[in-house]
Amino acid sequence: MSVAMSWIVTPSLEVSNCFGYLETAREGTRVLDPSRLGSRDKNMRCGGRLEKGKLRKWSSKSFNAEYSYSCLGGSELENGSIFPVHSSMVVRADGDMAVSSEKKVYDVVLKQAALVKRQFRSDEELEVKPEMILPGTLSLLSEAYDRCGEVCAEYAKTFYLGTLLMTPERRRAIWAIYVWCRRTDELVDGPNASHITPSALDRWELRLEDLFKGRPFDMLDAALSDTVMKFPVDIQPFKDMIEGMRMDLKKSRYKNFDELYLYCYYVAGTVGLMSVPIMGIAPNSQATTESVYNAALALGLANQLTNILRDVGEDARRGRVYLPQDELAQAGLSDEDIFAGKVTDKWRNFMKKQIKRARMFFDEAQIGVRELSPASRWPVWASLLLYRQILDEIEANDYNNFTKRAYVSKPKKILALPVAYAKAFAPTARTSSTFLKT
Repeated sequence: MSVAMSWIVTPSLEVSNCFGYLETAREGTRVLDPSRLGSRDKNMRCGGRLEKGKLRKWSSKSFNAEYSYSCLGGSELENGSIFPVHSSMVVRADGDMAVSSEKKVYDVVLKQAALVKRQFRSDEELEVKPEMILPGTLSLLSEAYDRCGEVCAEYAKTFYLGTLLMTPERRRAIWAIYVWCRRTDELVDGPNASHITPSALDRWELRLEDLFKGRPFDMLDAALSDTVMKFPVDIQPFKDMIEGMRMDLKKSRYKNFDELYLYCYYVAGTVGLMSVPIMGIAPNSQATTESVYNAALALGLANQLTNILRDVGEDARRGRVYLPQDELAQAGLSDEDIFAGKVTDKWRNFMKKQIKRARMFFDEAQIGVRELSPASRWPVWASLLLYRQILDEIEANDYNNFTKRAYVSKPKKILALPVAYAKAFAPTARTSSTFLKT
């Protein structure tokens, strides 16, 4: 299952095999391949790690009962505003209460928001830390960022175009995050996925920890290592994305939406949490930091749910069903119906509900996009508008996502760019009290 980043791209052999990682992952080695890096400084250090924030208390509040499990949730923030959580506790078969996936994810959101709450309220207050580079490594670091930009330009053209409006520091940082997410996704979803084992993912995670400590493995890692030194980017969302890759290796069915929600967070919602510290929050924004993070999470979830609905037939041919099993049963459907690939009235009704839920997350996300730094909004708006149109295309195909792949045509993509630009620089409208500071 492809990762639904804010910028979705097609698989690439080149990136999945960047600088010999797949070979070294299988062998368990941790030595740079100088033949691929050229005359590089193998002892480069980009230094620096930041402390995690502290958890905040949460309380119950009903939110969106139609698609939530137990509908508890919501958090009373320290300023008194309510921050919605779609669910918090579920009842197991034995009658005990268990923390839901959304409550687990919400705890992560609060941690990430705490890291930037006092730092990224405006471009003027953005404290980009100075580069700490050993002699002889400045050109390597510049080349690393340039290469990240090239990858982004080649495989995420629309998003790359939008990043050109961002400040140089933010632009390069977003490129570095993009490339790491892409390489991670390619480990289990690329052409060499059959060679990847859980132990290989364990080594990839160790490599992540090293780059957060200033010990990058290759030049692309060096770009991310430098980024996390300059911005308050926490390692947890990166670790969680790797956990999503582990799920893809061992899990092909999801009992209910609570399970699917956690998977969508791991492989896509994490990207939003990684990106907010880089994107920045508008200086005139009245939104709470937590609400902006929640919107970023919602966009990742919406994108991944859209991926799932678009790729039903493709995933079925791989023996995978990324749809809630209990909701399929309630609709009178089963895996056999999906494998048969026949569009029926039952399927259409089922799909209508799934599309409605995805749009709900898009609605939640677009409120938060307005709160981002103006220079960062365009690529996010473009992604949101284009991905949301995939749902329209599924409907236009009469819900046949078994044999027809829904996609947005090139003319529609071109038309969406000026619309996204206009939205990016339109005056911010206050439409949701959950986003406002009190």
